[in-house]
Amino acid sequence: MMKNISTFSIVARDPHTGELGVAVQSKFLAAAAVVSWAKAGAGAIATQAMANLDYGELGLKLLEKGYTAQQTLDALLSLDDGREDRQVGIVDADGNSVAYTGGSCFDWAGHITGDNFSCQGNILVSEATVKAMAEAFNNTKGNLATRLVEALDKAQEAGGDKRGRQSAGLLIVKENGSYGGYNDKYIDLRVDDDPEPIKKLRHLLYLHELYFNKPTKEDIIEVTVEVGKRIQDALKRLEYYNGDINGLFDQLTQNAYFAFCGVENFEERLCEGSYIDKNVLNILIEKSEE
Repeated sequence: MMKNISTFSIVARDPHTGELGVAVQSKFLAAAAVVSWAKAGAGAIATQAMANLDYGELGLKLLEKGYTAQQTLDALLSLDDGREDRQVGIVDADGNSVAYTGGSCFDWAGHITGDNFSCQGNILVSEATVKAMAEAFNNTKGNLATRLVEALDKAQEAGGDKRGRQSAGLLIVKENGSYGGYNDKYIDLRVDDDPEPIKKLRHLLYLHELYFNKPTKEDIIEVTVEVGKRIQDALKRLEYYNGDINGLFDQLTQNAYFAFCGVENFEERLCEGSYIDKNVLNILIEKSEE
C-alpha cells in the first residue's frame, strides 16, 4: 500500500537569474527523492500526498516542450484516475505557477500560488503553514536557495506537518550549474532522516556556499603581520607548517596554507597576493584548537 507523503513544499523561480527550485519538508523518509523535480529552462514540480511520480517525469517533459504550468497540470490530471489523492505544485520557466489539491487529500490540505512560486501542503496543522511559507518567500531577501529554506523554516514555525518532522530537501537547477558545468543541478541537498531536518538543511546550504562559492569583497581580508602569525600558529599546530612564527605571508607560509585549503576543499576560496578569506581563516583556527 502506498504511504501518504504528508508534506509542505514550495516550487519557485528567480526572475533575475532564471534559477528554478523546490524545497520540501515532510514526516516521510527521504521525501525529496519523491517530491522534487526540476529542469533548467523548463520548470519545477513538487508531487506529493499519494504522490504520482509521473507528474514529475512527464511534467518536466511537457514543460520542456513549451507547455505552460497550467497546460502541464491539465494534461497530467487528465491522465490520472487517482487525481483526487494527488497534490502538485508547478512553476514554469516564465514564472507562471499553478497547483492542485485533490479532494481526498487529508486535512489540512491546500495551496497558495503567486508570481514565480507555488506553496502546497497536506496533513498540516492548519492553513497558516502555507500562508507563512508564501509570505516568507515573498519577503525574504537573497538568492533563491536562501528564500526557499527560509520559507520552509517559517512554515514549520507556523505549525508544519501535523505528524511531525523527518526529512527535508532543496533542489535548484540552472544551465550548466553543476560541479564542472556538466549538467543543470546547481544545488541538491537532502536531509533524509533527522529530528530537525530544516535546521540541518540550512547548515548544509551554508556548507555548500562555503565550499562552492567564491568569496565576496566582504569576505576578503589582508594578511597583516598579526593575521600572518595566527595563520602560521594554526598551520603549525596542524602540522602543515614548520617555519618561524614571524607573521610573514611568505612562500613557505603560502604553500602550507594552500595545502590546508586543498585538503579541506577550499580551492574556490583562495585569493591572490597577500589576501585570504576570513571564513577560511576562522575554520583554520577552529581546527587547530580542536
